[in-house]
Amino acid sequence: MAALQPDLLPPLIGDSQGRYKIRVLGNSGTGKSTVSHQLASMLDIPLLSLDELYWQPGWKPMPNNEFRDKIISFMEKNASRGWIVDGDYVRMGGAVVQEHATDVIWLDPPLLLYFPRLVFRTFLRLMGLKSSCSTGCPESIREVFFSKSSILWWCLSQHRVVIDRNSAQMKIWGLEVGSRPPKERKMRRLGGWGSEVTDWLQSVWKMVKGP
Repeated sequence: MAALQPDLLPPLIGDSQGRYKIRVLGNSGTGKSTVSHQLASMLDIPLLSLDELYWQPGWKPMPNNEFRDKIISFMEKNASRGWIVDGDYVRMGGAVVQEHATDVIWLDPPLLLYFPRLVFRTFLRLMGLKSSCSTGCPESIREVFFSKSSILWWCLSQHRVVIDRNSAQMKIWGLEVGSRPPKERKMRRLGGWGSEVTDWLQSVWKMVKGP
Protein backbone atom coordinates (compact mmCIF):
# COMPACT_ATOMS: atom_id res chain seq x y z
CA MET A 1 0.00 0.00 0.00
CA ALA A 2 1.80 3.11 -1.23
CA ALA A 3 1.60 6.24 0.93
CA LEU A 4 0.88 9.55 -0.75
CA GLN A 5 2.72 12.69 0.28
CA PRO A 6 0.19 15.16 1.76
CA ASP A 7 2.14 18.20 0.53
CA LEU A 8 1.79 16.98 -3.06
CA LEU A 9 -1.98 16.51 -2.91
CA PRO A 10 -4.35 19.19 -4.23
CA PRO A 11 -7.02 20.38 -1.77
CA LEU A 12 -9.65 18.65 -3.91
CA ILE A 13 -9.21 15.70 -6.26
CA GLY A 14 -12.18 16.01 -8.63
CA ASP A 15 -12.58 13.87 -11.73
CA SER A 16 -10.90 13.81 -15.14
CA GLN A 17 -13.32 16.50 -16.37
CA GLY A 18 -12.48 18.90 -13.57
CA ARG A 19 -15.76 18.34 -11.74
CA TYR A 20 -16.02 18.11 -7.97
CA LYS A 21 -18.50 15.79 -6.28
CA ILE A 22 -17.98 16.32 -2.58
CA ARG A 23 -19.31 14.53 0.47
CA VAL A 24 -18.90 16.39 3.79
CA LEU A 25 -19.03 14.22 6.93
CA GLY A 26 -18.84 14.79 10.66
CA ASN A 27 -20.80 14.70 13.89
CA SER A 28 -23.55 17.21 14.64
CA GLY A 29 -22.03 20.64 15.26
CA THR A 30 -18.66 20.02 13.63
CA GLY A 31 -19.23 22.68 10.97
CA LYS A 32 -20.44 20.61 8.02
CA SER A 33 -23.05 23.11 6.88
CA THR A 34 -20.68 26.08 7.16
CA VAL A 35 -17.93 24.34 5.19
CA SER A 36 -20.40 22.99 2.62
CA HIS A 37 -21.88 26.43 1.95
CA GLN A 38 -18.42 27.93 1.57
CA LEU A 39 -17.42 25.22 -0.90
CA ALA A 40 -20.65 25.61 -2.86
CA SER A 41 -20.01 29.34 -3.16
CA MET A 42 -16.37 28.94 -4.18
CA LEU A 43 -16.99 26.19 -6.71
CA ASP A 44 -20.40 27.42 -7.89
CA ILE A 45 -21.98 23.98 -7.62
CA PRO A 46 -25.28 22.89 -6.02
CA LEU A 47 -25.50 21.78 -2.42
CA LEU A 48 -27.81 19.18 -0.90
CA SER A 49 -28.32 19.26 2.88
CA LEU A 50 -29.35 15.83 4.10
CA ASP A 51 -30.85 17.42 7.22
CA GLU A 52 -33.18 19.49 5.09
CA LEU A 53 -34.03 16.55 2.86
CA TYR A 54 -34.62 13.93 5.55
CA TRP A 55 -36.62 15.94 8.09
CA GLN A 56 -40.06 16.90 6.86
CA PRO A 57 -42.32 19.43 8.68
CA GLY A 58 -43.12 18.34 12.21
CA TRP A 59 -39.87 16.33 12.47
CA LYS A 60 -41.29 13.56 10.33
CA PRO A 61 -38.50 11.44 8.82
CA MET A 62 -38.58 10.69 5.13
CA PRO A 63 -38.87 6.95 4.38
CA ASN A 64 -35.40 5.51 3.75
CA ASN A 65 -36.09 4.30 0.22
CA GLU A 66 -37.48 7.66 -0.82
CA PHE A 67 -34.60 9.44 0.90
CA ARG A 68 -32.01 7.35 -0.93
CA ASP A 69 -33.78 7.80 -4.26
CA LYS A 70 -33.84 11.58 -3.85
CA ILE A 71 -30.11 11.63 -3.08
CA ILE A 72 -29.38 9.59 -6.21
CA SER A 73 -31.64 11.84 -8.27
CA PHE A 74 -29.76 14.92 -7.04
CA MET A 75 -26.39 13.40 -7.93
CA GLU A 76 -27.56 12.28 -11.36
CA LYS A 77 -29.20 15.61 -12.16
CA ASN A 78 -25.99 17.48 -11.37
CA ALA A 79 -23.48 14.89 -12.62
CA SER A 80 -22.18 17.14 -15.40
CA ARG A 81 -21.74 20.12 -13.09
CA GLY A 82 -20.63 18.63 -9.79
CA TRP A 83 -22.26 18.75 -6.37
CA ILE A 84 -21.86 18.80 -2.60
CA VAL A 85 -23.76 16.57 -0.19
CA ASP A 86 -23.71 17.75 3.43
CA GLY A 87 -24.36 15.06 6.03
CA ASP A 88 -23.88 11.44 7.02
CA TYR A 89 -27.24 9.62 7.43
CA VAL A 90 -25.45 6.35 6.73
CA ARG A 91 -28.18 3.97 7.92
CA MET A 92 -30.94 5.93 6.18
CA GLY A 93 -29.33 5.82 2.73
CA GLY A 94 -26.66 8.50 2.81
CA ALA A 95 -23.92 5.92 2.32
CA VAL A 96 -24.78 5.84 -1.39
CA VAL A 97 -22.88 9.12 -1.78
CA GLN A 98 -19.51 7.56 -0.88
CA GLU A 99 -19.03 5.63 -4.12
CA HIS A 100 -20.06 8.55 -6.35
CA ALA A 101 -18.05 11.28 -4.61
CA THR A 102 -14.69 12.43 -5.97
CA ASP A 103 -13.82 13.91 -2.58
CA VAL A 104 -14.89 12.98 0.95
CA ILE A 105 -14.18 15.57 3.65
CA TRP A 106 -14.38 14.39 7.26
CA LEU A 107 -14.58 17.21 9.79
CA ASP A 108 -13.21 15.88 13.08
CA PRO A 109 -12.49 18.72 15.55
CA PRO A 110 -12.17 18.02 19.29
CA LEU A 111 -15.46 17.62 21.16
CA LEU A 112 -14.32 20.37 23.52
CA LEU A 113 -14.34 22.77 20.56
CA TYR A 114 -17.53 21.89 18.75
CA PHE A 115 -19.92 20.88 21.54
CA PRO A 116 -20.05 24.43 23.01
CA ARG A 117 -20.73 25.73 19.48
CA LEU A 118 -23.60 23.29 19.15
CA VAL A 119 -25.03 24.40 22.52
CA PHE A 120 -24.83 28.04 21.44
CA ARG A 121 -26.47 27.29 18.08
CA THR A 122 -29.24 25.36 19.83
CA PHE A 123 -30.01 28.28 22.15
CA LEU A 124 -30.17 30.62 19.16
CA ARG A 125 -32.67 28.28 17.52
CA LEU A 126 -34.74 28.05 20.69
CA MET A 127 -34.92 31.85 20.81
CA GLY A 128 -35.82 32.05 17.13
CA LEU A 129 -32.59 33.84 16.23
CA LYS A 130 -31.35 31.10 13.90
CA SER A 131 -33.27 28.97 11.44
CA SER A 132 -33.89 25.31 12.23
CA CYS A 133 -32.08 22.50 10.44
CA SER A 134 -35.11 21.95 8.21
CA THR A 135 -38.25 23.91 7.36
CA GLY A 136 -41.09 23.26 9.77
CA CYS A 137 -38.86 21.58 12.36
CA PRO A 138 -38.47 24.03 15.25
CA GLU A 139 -36.49 22.93 18.30
CA SER A 140 -38.23 23.00 21.68
CA ILE A 141 -36.99 23.08 25.25
CA ARG A 142 -38.61 19.71 25.88
CA GLU A 143 -36.90 18.12 22.88
CA VAL A 144 -33.52 19.69 23.61
CA PHE A 145 -33.30 18.98 27.35
CA PHE A 146 -35.81 16.24 28.19
CA SER A 147 -35.85 13.91 25.21
CA LYS A 148 -33.76 10.95 24.11
CA SER A 149 -33.75 12.54 20.65
CA SER A 150 -32.07 15.70 21.99
CA ILE A 151 -29.50 17.10 19.56
CA LEU A 152 -27.15 17.69 22.50
CA TRP A 153 -27.38 14.12 23.72
CA TRP A 154 -27.08 12.87 20.15
CA CYS A 155 -23.87 14.82 19.68
CA LEU A 156 -22.29 13.45 22.86
CA SER A 157 -23.39 9.87 22.28
CA GLN A 158 -22.30 9.85 18.63
CA HIS A 159 -18.88 11.46 19.06
CA ARG A 160 -16.99 8.16 19.38
CA VAL A 161 -19.35 6.33 17.01
CA VAL A 162 -18.63 8.81 14.21
CA ILE A 163 -14.88 8.69 14.84
CA ASP A 164 -14.80 4.89 14.74
CA ARG A 165 -16.96 4.72 11.60
CA ASN A 166 -15.00 7.31 9.66
CA SER A 167 -11.64 5.99 10.85
CA ALA A 168 -12.62 2.65 9.33
CA GLN A 169 -13.54 4.45 6.09
CA MET A 170 -10.18 6.24 6.12
CA LYS A 171 -8.43 2.88 6.09
CA ILE A 172 -10.16 2.20 2.78
CA TRP A 173 -10.50 5.61 1.11
CA GLY A 174 -7.90 7.76 2.93
CA LEU A 175 -5.74 9.82 0.55
CA GLU A 176 -2.53 8.98 2.34
CA VAL A 177 -3.13 5.52 3.81
CA GLY A 178 -6.20 3.99 2.16
CA SER A 179 -6.15 0.40 0.99
CA ARG A 180 -7.67 1.36 -2.37
CA PRO A 181 -5.33 2.04 -5.32
CA PRO A 182 -3.98 5.61 -5.16
CA LYS A 183 -6.24 6.84 -7.98
CA GLU A 184 -9.32 5.71 -6.06
CA ARG A 185 -8.46 7.34 -2.74
CA LYS A 186 -10.49 10.43 -1.95
CA MET A 187 -11.07 10.89 1.78
CA ARG A 188 -9.30 13.38 4.04
CA ARG A 189 -9.68 14.20 7.72
CA LEU A 190 -9.64 17.79 8.93
CA GLY A 191 -9.16 17.99 12.68
CA GLY A 192 -7.53 20.41 15.08
CA TRP A 193 -8.88 23.59 16.61
CA GLY A 194 -9.93 25.35 13.43
CA SER A 195 -6.78 26.41 11.61
CA GLU A 196 -6.59 23.17 9.63
CA VAL A 197 -10.05 23.74 8.13
CA THR A 198 -9.31 27.43 7.50
CA ASP A 199 -6.02 26.64 5.76
CA TRP A 200 -7.66 23.96 3.64
CA LEU A 201 -10.48 26.27 2.54
CA GLN A 202 -7.89 28.89 1.61
CA SER A 203 -6.11 26.27 -0.48
CA VAL A 204 -9.37 25.46 -2.25
CA TRP A 205 -9.93 29.16 -2.96
CA LYS A 206 -6.41 29.54 -4.37
CA MET A 207 -6.98 26.49 -6.56
CA VAL A 208 -10.23 27.96 -7.88
CA LYS A 209 -8.73 31.39 -8.55
CA GLY A 210 -5.69 29.92 -10.26
CA PRO A 211 -2.19 31.41 -10.45
